Amino acid sequence: MQIEENFDIKNLTSFKCGGKIKKVVFPESVDEFAEVLKMEPEIPVFGNLSNMLVSSDGFDGTIVVTTKMKNFSFENEFVTADCGLKGAKLSQAAAEKGLSGLEFMIAFPGTIGGEVFMNAGAHGQSISDILVEAVCFHPQKGLVTLNNSEMQFDYRTSICQKEKIAVLSAKFKLKPALKAEIQKKMTQNLEFRKSKQPSLALPNCGSVFRNPEGESAGRLLESSGAKSFSAGGAKVYENHANFIINFNSATSTDILELMVKMKNAVTEKYNIKLMPEVRFLGGKNQREVELCKILYQM
Repeated sequence: MQIEENFDIKNLTSFKCGGKIKKVVFPESVDEFAEVLKMEPEIPVFGNLSNMLVSSDGFDGTIVVTTKMKNFSFENEFVTADCGLKGAKLSQAAAEKGLSGLEFMIAFPGTIGGEVFMNAGAHGQSISDILVEAVCFHPQKGLVTLNNSEMQFDYRTSICQKEKIAVLSAKFKLKPALKAEIQKKMTQNLEFRKSKQPSLALPNCGSVFRNPEGESAGRLLESSGAKSFSAGGAKVYENHANFIINFNSATSTDILELMVKMKNAVTEKYNIKLMPEVRFLGGKNQREVELCKILYQM
C-alpha cells in the first residue's frame, strides 16, 4: 500500500487548507485497511477530506486516507461499496441500473465511509433509510459487521462517531424505479445545490454547523448577521450563511476564528449553541486548541 511521509495534505482537502502530515497511509483494499487498523486501532481515518479542516501547522502523527478503496458490486437490489468510493459515483451507477435510493448522494463530494459515519442525508433521504449493514473496525473488538439498528443512527451521527469506529464497507438496499424518474430527482438535487450552495471551485467544506433540532443553522446564522462575517482569508458565503469560503489563502486559524464568531453570534441572539459539522485535525497550534474548546465544547 502507498505510504507517504511529511505529506502536504492541502490539495486533498475541500477547504484547500492544511499543512504537512507526519505519515499518511493509503490502503487499496478492505484487507489492507483492516491490517493498518489492527496495528494502530486509534489511528484517525478520513475519506475525501470534504468535511475536514486540517491545521495549517499540520499534524504530528499518522492518518489513513481511504480514497484508493473504490470497489463496488451489485446483486439484485443490493449494492456493496468500499468506504473510499465517492457517493456521487455510486449514485450514478445505481441510476444506470434503474435502482433508486441513492439520489441524495449525487451532489455530495464525500465518500461512502464518511457518509455512513455521519449518517449523511439531503432532500428527505439519508443513509439510515437504505443501509443494510456495514463492515467496520472497532478499536476494542476488531472487525465487526453492524446492521442498521446496531449503527444507532440519528441526525448526522451514528455509533461510529460515539465509539470511534471506522467504516470499511457498506451494503445498501435499493428499490427498482424508472431510470427517467431517478435521473429527474438527481437533476433536481444538483440544481438545488447549485442554487443554494457554493461550487467546489470555491474552496469550502459544506455545511459548517449542524441544524439544531427543529431549526435551520443557516437561518439562525443569517438572522444573526453572519453573512457579513470574515476572518483573514475566510468569509461567510453571501448566498448561504452556513458555508465558509476560503477566498484568499485562508489559514486554518482564520477559519476557526470565523466559526467561533458565527457560533457566538447565534448564542448571543438565540441562546442556541451550534455544533460544528466540520471535523478538525491538528493540535500543534495553541490558539487553535483554544478555539476548538469553544467550538466542540471540549
